[in-house]
Amino acid sequence: MLQFSYHPTRTRRGLLKASVLALALWAGMGTALAADQPAQAGVYRYKLGDFEITALSDGTVPLDMHKLLKGASASEIDAALASSFHGNPVEESINGYVVDTGSRIILIDTGTGDFFGEGHGKLVARLKAAGYEPSQVDDILVTHLHTDHSGGLVHDGKMVFPKAVVHIGQADVDFFMAPANQGGVGGYDKSYFVQGTASLAPYKASGHLAPFKGPTQFVPGITGIPTPGHTPGHAFYRVESQGQSMTFIGDVVHAESIQFAKPAITISFDVDPAKAAALRAAQFDKFAGSRELVAGAHLPFPGIGHVRRESTGYDFVPVDYADRDGQ
Repeated sequence: MLQFSYHPTRTRRGLLKASVLALALWAGMGTALAADQPAQAGVYRYKLGDFEITALSDGTVPLDMHKLLKGASASEIDAALASSFHGNPVEESINGYVVDTGSRIILIDTGTGDFFGEGHGKLVARLKAAGYEPSQVDDILVTHLHTDHSGGLVHDGKMVFPKAVVHIGQADVDFFMAPANQGGVGGYDKSYFVQGTASLAPYKASGHLAPFKGPTQFVPGITGIPTPGHTPGHAFYRVESQGQSMTFIGDVVHAESIQFAKPAITISFDVDPAKAAALRAAQFDKFAGSRELVAGAHLPFPGIGHVRRESTGYDFVPVDYADRDGQ
């Protein structure tokens, strides 16, 4: 008789992998598709010391870089995209991440939720496919209060993650939730303010909102680092375990094929474009020098890799794909 020990998360993962393999074989596609399926299904795991990182795809959205990018002509944008075998509009990934420390379940960003309409807001389904329930999430680290990062916090005005404490830069709370700003500020569309306020409101009302200022350690090995520019309270989250580290960089980059090579190019979503560009250049240089892992909210899923210096500018190098136990 076969015997096994039951672990809710691992057992669910095993059933998921088995189902994917069976489907691939039934379809006559062989094991090659089965090996590649976890990324296609929007769930990808990465071991970082004693922690397990799970990338979750909230979906993708096409972005017209001709209209959005600042500091480059349409022909320059098209040339940069073509060199990376991309075209305009760019299919932009929206990524969130689970950090499982063994004792706490931490979610970094929550996707769009209901705000982007049908076909989006897949993060909760992907979270469940990865073996986690929203009720298990202990802490949520929001890189900033744009809707594609905070929209998944709520459904029908209620908390999706009932016990989670939401951590976010105080400056974003002050900017986006200010009553005087709800009509928009200086051409920055009012939807950012209305939707951001709606996403945080039930957590604030229940005492589950914990804004922070300055570098802040939330649990051992996980630190928030203010990186203003894209928004006033934009933050990185650095995760360290057993001498390994990964920094979650939020929206420091949107157009991977363009902004790594030319960090000075900004995007219309930036609240302070000059500060965002300076931060991007400084952080790319830092990450290239340290060779540490980064994870980006809008880098192609799963969005994990390294920054590499080039003769001019930088490049992004994704991690090797792995589909085996412990990865």
